[in-house]
Amino acid sequence: MNPNFLRPFLGTIGLLIGFGLYSQAGRLPEPWQSLCIGAMFVLLGVAAWVYAAGERWIQVLGVILMGYGLLRAFLLR
Repeated sequence: MNPNFLRPFLGTIGLLIGFGLYSQAGRLPEPWQSLCIGAMFVLLGVAAWVYAAGERWIQVLGVILMGYGLLRAFLLR
């Protein structure tokens, strides 16, 4: 498959899955809701860090997402 077509297609599927998971996690009771949503942000940050491999601004975004995920999981309720 042409990589130029596959990338936006996979991105769209990822967004749909992400919004679906986020809405399902929002139905959980606390503290599970904050922990699950925080874990999703941490995983997204790790994925951005691994995917970036040399692009500094995406790696910085990954670190910001990981930091927010940890704050969301343990401090922000």
